[in-house]
Amino acid sequence: MSSMIDPEIIEPSIDPETKKIGVRHVKATNAAGTRTKIQVRDFEPTYTDEPASLGGTNTAPSPLETVLIALVGCDGVIINGVANAMNFSYSGVDFASESQIDVRGPKGVPGIRPYFESGTLEITVYSDEPENRFRQLCKNVEFRCPVMNLLAAAKVDMIVTWVQRPASDYAGSVD
Repeated sequence: MSSMIDPEIIEPSIDPETKKIGVRHVKATNAAGTRTKIQVRDFEPTYTDEPASLGGTNTAPSPLETVLIALVGCDGVIINGVANAMNFSYSGVDFASESQIDVRGPKGVPGIRPYFESGTLEITVYSDEPENRFRQLCKNVEFRCPVMNLLAAAKVDMIVTWVQRPASDYAGSVD
């Protein structure tokens, strides 16, 4: 079990011996420009584009911005799952993320990688839980988050900062 490796890592919330594949489907179309229309399940279409400074029409987030969207969205899901597994009480989470890329990479300059070089992610969790349980939550989220681990596997130098604030300070909404 994973907890035998590190006592801070909580037990899996699924049978670790039974493989269970999750499949995701996305369809998209691009009319020979920078703007792409994307369809996911039965949701309204979403779009990506590039800023005007990079030759786009600046009508939607860039594909790399959507990676950051995926990162904070995934962390939100994983925080919730880990918190439930730990019976960890929190009132909300705020995220702030940015990344750096050498734009020469996507323009084809040899030796320059075409994706993020580095980035930052600040996660503020509003909770009155003790410090040791907060640190355990953080460690388990980083262990489980698929998008965070994709960036780590790509050797993106991510600086992740976790902040704990009182539960009563949370003022956000996810209308």
